[in-house]
Amino acid sequence: MTTGSHGFLVFSGMVFLAICSAACVSTTFGDVAWSGNGLTLTVTHDGAPSEGYIQVTVYRISNNQQEETGAYYAPLNLKAGVNRVFIPAPLGPGQYKLYFYLIQDGERKAATIRDIVVT
Repeated sequence: MTTGSHGFLVFSGMVFLAICSAACVSTTFGDVAWSGNGLTLTVTHDGAPSEGYIQVTVYRISNNQQEETGAYYAPLNLKAGVNRVFIPAPLGPGQYKLYFYLIQDGERKAATIRDIVVT
């Protein structure tokens, strides 16, 4: 086996392990609901318990334009399965675009965008 072939096999093995380990833990965002004084977000996690926080950046949609109205945060203690997090966010009636981020160890681990209408 040549040195080049050996290097390629090592590199291929590292890529394979990285892909497999990336698929081992996933965190996904589900439904979001408005409750009058904040947002409730469903977060599904299939890994070990961990801590972090949810950030939501809120944009109000009006006249086909979006304007940032604020960013809100809530701590999150993830456990395996379905988790619910309440994020205090004072929203008035209107249409909104919500950008959710899961932050753990100073890094963004998951993100999603949701649209809601507050009446």
